[in-house]
Amino acid sequence: MRASVTVRVPGSTANLGAGFDCVGVAVQRWIRLTARLEARSGRAAGPPAIERGGTLRALATPAEADYLYRGFAAACRRAGRDVPSGLVLTAESEIPVARGLGSSAAAAVAGAAAAAALLDLSLDAAGLVEVASELEGHPDNVAPAVFGGATLALEGPDGLVVASLAVHASLALVFAVPDFTVETKRARAALPTTLPHQQAVRAAAKSAALVQGLAHGDARLLAAALDDVLHVPYRRSLVRGYDDVTGAARQAGAYGATLSGSGPTVVALAPAARAAAVGDAMVRAWRSSSVAAETFYADRPVGGYEMD
Repeated sequence: MRASVTVRVPGSTANLGAGFDCVGVAVQRWIRLTARLEARSGRAAGPPAIERGGTLRALATPAEADYLYRGFAAACRRAGRDVPSGLVLTAESEIPVARGLGSSAAAAVAGAAAAAALLDLSLDAAGLVEVASELEGHPDNVAPAVFGGATLALEGPDGLVVASLAVHASLALVFAVPDFTVETKRARAALPTTLPHQQAVRAAAKSAALVQGLAHGDARLLAAALDDVLHVPYRRSLVRGYDDVTGAARQAGAYGATLSGSGPTVVALAPAARAAAVGDAMVRAWRSSSVAAETFYADRPVGGYEMD
C-alpha cells in the first residue's frame, strides 16, 4: 500500500448529436486527484476528508455522495476491500460542473483509479470503465476519460464493449460554455420513455453518419449526425438561446452544433481553420441573449487518465 497517489483525468463531451449515450470524446479540461492515508490515532473511522479546489470549490456535496469518494469506494467493493480509515482526497479541477463536459464521470474515474493505485487493487482500464459506468448509469463520458480519444461504448453479448473512433485531422471540436447549469437529472427527466419506430430508424442512420463523418471529415454526414432526433429536441428548451447559438455556429462555418452531453454547453464540429471564428460567433450569440459564455476548441482529442 502506498502513502499517496495522484491521478489526472480529462473531461469529455458526449453524444455529439446522434451518438446518444454511446459516443464520447476526451477534451483538454482536467481533474487532478491526490489520495492519501493519514493516521487517525484514537479516532473512530468516519467519512473521508475531501479538499476541493478549482471548479469544485463551490460544491457542498457531502463526502459520501461525492463522485470522487463514490468511485474510490466502488473500486474497493469490486476488489472485496473496505475503504481504509484516514482517507483524504484532494482534488483540483478545471472541468466546469453541471455543464455537459463529463465532470462527474471524470471524478468517478479519478476516485476509482486512485483506489486501484493506492491499495494495489487488480483493476485494469476495462475494469475502471465498468466501475465508473455503474455509478454514472452509462459509459459515454467514462470511456473517453479512461481511454482518451473518441470512443464508442455499448453493451455487447458478453458485456461492455469499448472501441476507438477515428477523428479526421481536419476537424476541430469547438465549445461554448455558458454561465448557467443544467442538472443531469432534469435533462434525463425531459426525455420520453418511448419513441415511434420511424424516429428510431432515423436515429440509427444518423449515428452511423456520425461515425463515418468523424472518420472522414464529411460535411454532409456531420451535418446530418449533429441534427439529433433522440435527445436534443426534448432538451433544447432547457438551454436558453440554443437555437441562436447553434445557428451562429453554422453561419460561421461549422458543419453543425449540438448539446455537449445534456448541456448547457454547446459543441460544434468545424474545419480547424474556422474554429476560432465559430467559437466567437457562439459567444456573441449568447451575449445577445444576456448570457455570458467562454469558448475553447481542440483540433485533436486528448489522451485518457494518467498517474502522476
